[in-house]
Amino acid sequence: MTTMPTRSASALAKRNRMNCALHHRESDRVPVSDFFWGSFVERWRRELGLPRDASPYTYYDLDWQVTIPNMDPHIRPFEILAENESEVLVRTGFDAVIRKKFADPMPSFERFETDTIELLERFAFDDPWDERRFLRPGDNQIAGVGDGFSRNSPAWLETVRRLYPDFPVYGSVCEGQETLWRIIGSENAMLWIGMFPERVGRFVERINEFARELVRAQIRAADGLLDGMVIWGDVAYKKGLFFSPAYWRKYFKPGVKAIIEECHSHGLPVIYHGCGNVRSIFEDFIEIGTDAYNPLEAKAGMDVLDLRRRYGHRMAFCGNLDVTVWARGDREEIARMVLTRLNAAKGGGYIVQSDHSVPGNISGEDYDYVIRLVRERGRYPLELGEYDLPEFAAGSEGGP
Repeated sequence: MTTMPTRSASALAKRNRMNCALHHRESDRVPVSDFFWGSFVERWRRELGLPRDASPYTYYDLDWQVTIPNMDPHIRPFEILAENESEVLVRTGFDAVIRKKFADPMPSFERFETDTIELLERFAFDDPWDERRFLRPGDNQIAGVGDGFSRNSPAWLETVRRLYPDFPVYGSVCEGQETLWRIIGSENAMLWIGMFPERVGRFVERINEFARELVRAQIRAADGLLDGMVIWGDVAYKKGLFFSPAYWRKYFKPGVKAIIEECHSHGLPVIYHGCGNVRSIFEDFIEIGTDAYNPLEAKAGMDVLDLRRRYGHRMAFCGNLDVTVWARGDREEIARMVLTRLNAAKGGGYIVQSDHSVPGNISGEDYDYVIRLVRERGRYPLELGEYDLPEFAAGSEGGP
């Protein structure tokens, strides 16, 4: 056991704020944070005249941060296949070949070396308890290849210890679908589920066990420094699930349930991050104990007020600020969106965040405006003026 870092009074207040929201209680104010694209952070620094190392998390003293351990099935350095001043082609521990053009916001997946069902069935995972995932710096796909590109990411535990004094720190893990598509690609994932449903299902069950053990090992490595867990799990697009709800319930749901149960056994709340429209399985997430759902994509028809009307305070919500509204820069429209959404925070149960992440087409001034608006008008008891909706009075349960 290592020495526990000292936690600031601000961090303790933020942890209480988050836990109150997740347990449907009002604290001092509604918590707020987000995930940020590198292109946004650069623009935000430039437009607000901030130093090159300025971070929105520390500048605004946001309410929580999520961390990413090494979740690669195979722990190994990136293999650089080609590189020049504008792009890099890299093979990762998911056996994926990815092209990252530095000028583009996201990478493109060129090919997946696990390209037959037979190779999938022979696919072996490295030990989820391997200390390199948590205690050593190194390359890993999720932390290193995204809207940016970086080698030799810092040791996960080092990041947790660095953040712990000032922020509630959440760990994270990918569930079955999020891991599956990174191994075989989204197209093959959907195609093979149709062609080989039971064979893919058996592999998903192996992913489920790998993910549960990653969570157990992560909690052990953190040794009391985690405040919660995020499950990354995109299983839907704008109109519905990638596969039938019945298939999700048979193969993917048990894995998510096992992760939640493991986290709850250690007193850690769970926020599930899933893009798209998941209305057909929302009751399932409530049933298995999900504490909050994120990001509630407005672009996919998700509306936190409609969800609160339907489900009451049976689960907390995190997100739903429509970034397309944000990007238009109309302050009156932005204020109407933010203050109307804050009705969902009556009685707790809501964390303010974008409906996915903050991209580079949002100005630094508009992001600054939203944070200051939430800090001013998101204090309890909420006074939302013309945007107040009496039907969302604190203590109103709703639900079918």
